[in-house]
Amino acid sequence: MVEVILLERVEKLGQMGQVVKVKPGFARNYLLPQKKALRSTKENLAFFESRRVQLEAANLERRAEAAEIGGKLEGLQIVIVRQAGESGQLYGSVSARDIAEAVTAAGFTIGKRQVVLDRPIKSAGLHSVRIVLHPEVSVTVTANIAQSAEEAALRAKGIDPMRLPDADEAEAEGGAIELPAAAAQAAPR
Repeated sequence: MVEVILLERVEKLGQMGQVVKVKPGFARNYLLPQKKALRSTKENLAFFESRRVQLEAANLERRAEAAEIGGKLEGLQIVIVRQAGESGQLYGSVSARDIAEAVTAAGFTIGKRQVVLDRPIKSAGLHSVRIVLHPEVSVTVTANIAQSAEEAALRAKGIDPMRLPDADEAEAEGGAIELPAAAAQAAPR
C-alpha cells in the first residue's frame, strides 16, 4: 500500500487534504497522472499545506460552476434511437460514450468519464443515468432509448409503446383500436 495526499475529493476514497492508503497501481495509473493526489512525503505535505488555501479556493470555484451547470442539466431527457427486437432488447448496447455524445448534442459538453453506468444499457425504455460534473456535484438525466423518434415521444408522455394493441389483433377480436388521446395524436398514420 502507498500513502497519498488527496488534492481533491475522490469518490469512495476521501476528501481534499486527507492522507489515504491506496494500492500502488491505483496511485501510479490514476491518482498521480490525473493530478488528484501527491505521494505522502514530508516535502509534499509541506507543499500541500502551503498551497491549501489556493487549492480550496480553486475547488470552490469549480464546484460553484459545476453546480450552476448542474441546475440547467438536471432532469434533461435525451433520446437515443437504436434497433431492437420485438421485446425491446437492443441489438447492441448504449454505453457511456453514447450518452455523453447525446448530452453534448443537447448543448452541454461532457466527457464519457463523467457518465456513471453500472453496466451498459441493453433494453429500450427510460433509464436514469448519473453524470458527475465535479467530485461533489452530480446530476441525473433520463436516457430515452427507443427504436424510433415516434416511439420515444410516446414513452416521454408516459405511454409504453410495447403495450399498445396491434391493429391486426384488435381487428381479429372484432373491435376497433382505442388509444389514449395522447397516443392517438402521436401514432403514425
